[in-house]
Amino acid sequence: MGFSGSYAADDVTFLLKPVDLAPTPVAEKERLIQSGARHYSEMLSAEAAPDDTYLALFNQALAANRGRFAGDLARLAKALHRERPAGEIVLASLARAGTPVGVLLRRALVGLGRPVAHYSVSIIRDRGIDRVALDWILARHAATRVVFVDGWTGKGAIAGELVRSLGAEHAGGAAVPAPELVAVADLAGVAALAATAADYLIPSAILNAVISGLVSRTVLNDEVVGPGDFHACVVQHHLTGHDLSRRFVDDVMPDLEAALADPAVAPAVWHDEVRQHLALTSAACVARLAARHGLKDRNRVKPGIGESTRALLRRLPEHLYLADPAAPDVAHLLHLAQTRGAAWSHDPDLPYRAAVVIRTLGRD
Repeated sequence: MGFSGSYAADDVTFLLKPVDLAPTPVAEKERLIQSGARHYSEMLSAEAAPDDTYLALFNQALAANRGRFAGDLARLAKALHRERPAGEIVLASLARAGTPVGVLLRRALVGLGRPVAHYSVSIIRDRGIDRVALDWILARHAATRVVFVDGWTGKGAIAGELVRSLGAEHAGGAAVPAPELVAVADLAGVAALAATAADYLIPSAILNAVISGLVSRTVLNDEVVGPGDFHACVVQHHLTGHDLSRRFVDDVMPDLEAALADPAVAPAVWHDEVRQHLALTSAACVARLAARHGLKDRNRVKPGIGESTRALLRRLPEHLYLADPAAPDVAHLLHLAQTRGAAWSHDPDLPYRAAVVIRTLGRD
């Protein structure tokens, strides 16, 4: 049960159902989402290999931010090692942005001497976590051992979905404690533990399947997911020759091992006062941009580098806002905006490096 994608078998088990699904063109997908005819999770658009320019931007981002990213991962691992009960830690990465982070966090915790199980599970806005996958995990591990992992937060929508999904008694009857979400960068102030609130470019945020084990975004569609099935995905076999998943992990590991061995790299601490301030800042930013574009649907505003990247890669972007257009961390966003035909502008009052507003097609 489960598979490891293009990762090593020890690094992760995807609790997903691989399926074949015809791609939906991006413009048609956007029209269906905004009209309410289909939920975003029911469709996938085709994924293409990154072009040479974009790949060069990824390599630049990796070279520039690898040390910072590794240090943040080490701080998270040290905090989990110190604060979690002795014995096994079960990482449940939220597919798919959480998966590369979870792979590296697993390796870091193993390096600290902890036994670790690592799974990648689906969670979908408005539809919740994959309860079949969660049942599968809880049948094999104590609920108190489970930690959920994501790369970053934007508005906090997925973190809220996690709380709602596990707030009531679990459908399978197993008791689920308050979910503990761990993220590298928590812009929305919704993680239980994070290394930073800085909106910096986490290198894995630039790419999609080719840095996430060749796995697509997750799918919840009655045509391919039946009772008792995991949420679905499409394995992007056509991108095998472009896959960077293992290379990314191997490139980060020397920096991660050095940070783990460095006593100056302290365990991460995440205070409630910080989280409250971040939540207010996020809500105000989203409200301001929504009002500027006359939007009623806050889901059409994507704050932060990570969410902006995802929006430019797989949605129909209308406008990209940049706090500092000359910052190296946003070079890939400018490239994507130009190739996708999205306008961009300088917004020095933006509390993040970037934000994207999704184009309006018909109603809000």
